Amino acid sequence: MSEELLRSGAWVRPPATRDQIRYDVVLAVVLFALSVLSMTLLRAAGGSGAGEAPETWVSVVCLGAMILPLSLRRRFPAAVTVVTCGVFIVAVEFGVPEVVVLSIACFLALYTLGAWGRSRRLAQIVRWSVIAAMGLWLVLNFVRVDMFGSGEQAEDGEGLARLALGSAELATMLYTLLINVLFFAGAIWFGHRAWVAARDQALIREQAERLRQEQRRVAAQAVVLERLRIARELHDAVAHHVSVMGVQAAAARLTLRSDAESAEQAIRHVEDSARSTVGELYQLLGALRDEDAGAEQTGGPAAELGVETIPQLIEDARRAGMSVAWHVVGEPCDLPPLVQLNLYRIVQEALTNVRKHAGEHAHADVRLRYGTQAVEAEITDDGSGRRAAPTGAEADTRHRHGLNGMRERARSSGGTLQAGPREKHGFLVLASFPYSLERI
Repeated sequence: MSEELLRSGAWVRPPATRDQIRYDVVLAVVLFALSVLSMTLLRAAGGSGAGEAPETWVSVVCLGAMILPLSLRRRFPAAVTVVTCGVFIVAVEFGVPEVVVLSIACFLALYTLGAWGRSRRLAQIVRWSVIAAMGLWLVLNFVRVDMFGSGEQAEDGEGLARLALGSAELATMLYTLLINVLFFAGAIWFGHRAWVAARDQALIREQAERLRQEQRRVAAQAVVLERLRIARELHDAVAHHVSVMGVQAAAARLTLRSDAESAEQAIRHVEDSARSTVGELYQLLGALRDEDAGAEQTGGPAAELGVETIPQLIEDARRAGMSVAWHVVGEPCDLPPLVQLNLYRIVQEALTNVRKHAGEHAHADVRLRYGTQAVEAEITDDGSGRRAAPTGAEADTRHRHGLNGMRERARSSGGTLQAGPREKHGFLVLASFPYSLERI
């Protein structure tokens, strides 16, 4: 549903839920029980014209016919309003000794018509028709009581005299009319406001859903762009390997007859480079390369970036004002160029996130650990320079795009990445890349 439709009068309120219908049934039963109790107490007290009241079963039938339809008020608001208000007139004409609960039932029916009427035109027609009918009945009731209350008064013209300005009867009539005007106006106003509130909530939900779809689309685009970037970097790395292989093959050809041992060693290097390159190609099978996109690579060509260039990255961060500690744990070993490239990019992105989210004065700690089965890069910060954190969709979008890219990089080399807040303060990024099967 479009936002323009929600803002216009063409919006249709969704049907009531099962819980709402169940609530209406309970409310109708409770009001019916209260009306019967009120009628019984009035009869016992002898008030409200109890002596002229109809039989008890007639009164109970009238009360039930008026109140029990409220259990369907949200499903059929127009029909329930007509029935409730029509039976109200009949009940008063019969002299049923109960008015308070019946008035509440009328108010509730008119309110529901404005709040839940699916056709606004039908709701307006029914609403004003009911108000006109009840207003006419009320005026006729006043005229009948005042003009024809007694035969003698009618003959002497005292009925007209009692309507003179300032009389007690006129004041009572005007007071009753004022109460009814406020009654109907309140039901109409509250019903309309409830409908407007429901429409505004639907608009908010529509906007929130659009925002969630946009976030998912942007996140998917970020992943695709990151994959394209990885593919470009893979191209550079493979090109570097192939160039080296060509040089080694040429050297082996030149020394094959004069120095067989050197030629054999060069051929072994070609074999190792070929195996490594093919392994990296299989790891990134399915990645696409966007030839028209610009190569946005900081720190030099991708084939030259690796764990040996991370210290230079640390120095650049320090010159930018960050406090960064650098540690190498374990015995360094040869790593595939793609793994080295991804380690470099993950450290680079993590330090960028520290600068963006933890503040320029935060302290970061970068550790490169060579374990027995995997190499790990751990980047933490203390959050001491934390900036005012954005809220809502902005925080979600700014915070997750970089993490999605790092996870994609780790996955491309068969590794894993963990990221999240630390127990006390700060943030942790841990990337782990298992060694190749040959090394294990």
